[in-house]
This record gives sequence, C-alpha cells and structure tokens, in this order.
Amino acid sequence: MAVQSKPMTVEEFDRFVALPENAERLFEYIGGEVVQVVSNQRSSRIAARIIGFLFAYLQQHDIGFLTSSDGGYQIAGERYIPDVAFVSRSRQAEPSDQAYGPVPPDLAVEVLSPSDDPHDVRVKVGNYLAAGTVVWVIDPERKLVEVYAPGQPVRKVGVDSVLDGGEVLPGFTLAVKDIFAA
Repeated sequence: MAVQSKPMTVEEFDRFVALPENAERLFEYIGGEVVQVVSNQRSSRIAARIIGFLFAYLQQHDIGFLTSSDGGYQIAGERYIPDVAFVSRSRQAEPSDQAYGPVPPDLAVEVLSPSDDPHDVRVKVGNYLAAGTVVWVIDPERKLVEVYAPGQPVRKVGVDSVLDGGEVLPGFTLAVKDIFAA
C-alpha cells in the first residue's frame, strides 16, 4: 500500500522516514514508492516461528545473526524490511545501528500478508537475488514456501516437505508443516 502520491528519491525517502511523526511506523522504499509495512497476527506468528527455529540452529552454529521485521536493509538502492533475515559473520561481523543496514542479508524471509502487493513482492525478490540474497517467500494461504536462490530456478516446497538451509545455513532443516503448525 503506497503512501505517497508521487515517486520520490531514496534521499527523500530517508528524510521522510526520519520525521518524528513516522517514528512508530515501518516503511519500505520499492520502485520509488513509499510502502507502509502492515502485517497481521497470522503472518507475524509464522515469522516468529521461523525466527525460533533459526535461532535454535544458530545457538549450535554461531555463523551469523538474525533480524526481525524491525531490521531494514539497503537493497539495490531501495529499502526493505524482511520479516526475518539472516546475515553471516563473513558478510557483516555485527548488526548495523542504521535503520536500513548497508549489507544485504544472506537470507531474507518474506511472509505474505493480505496487504502485500504481488508486484512489490516480485520487485523485492528480483532485487534480493541481484544482491546475492536467498529468499524464502512464505504463503500462509497455500501453506507453501517458494525458495529463490541466485542463479537457480525457483523451488516450491509444500507442507509435506522439508525446507533446507542450503549453502547459507548448512545442515539446517525445517519441516514446512512446522512453520504452519497451530
């Protein structure tokens, strides 16, 4: 859901999000448009479950850090806030204190919610891939995970299958049904 009437530059966006009246709101900058990030409890719960599984993995494999839907990233000159992201220590030693960190994540997880614009999601996936980021798009309605990895065809992982961490999270596996468990 775009919140401005005309496209703006990334510099204008950075000033816009720094305004005091926007301090409690989250925004992404996609294709020159300011998009307010609005989720729902179901999508947020799914993201929290994924964070829990990834956190448990990272307790055993100290290879990087996670961010939640409050951590933003600069991707291809745009500003994104994935629901979950993983950054390896080889790419960035410690989390950035900037609102939109300059290093793209190794993994970005986008949990679809009713307010997501399909075009915006496609743009984000394309830019993530160009930045070398693996993307998991979680579809709660279809109970499906689409896995996008640079240079590879999209993989669709259904509720009866197992999601793996690939080269980004070696040895990590997660039954897709556990993402959607009640």
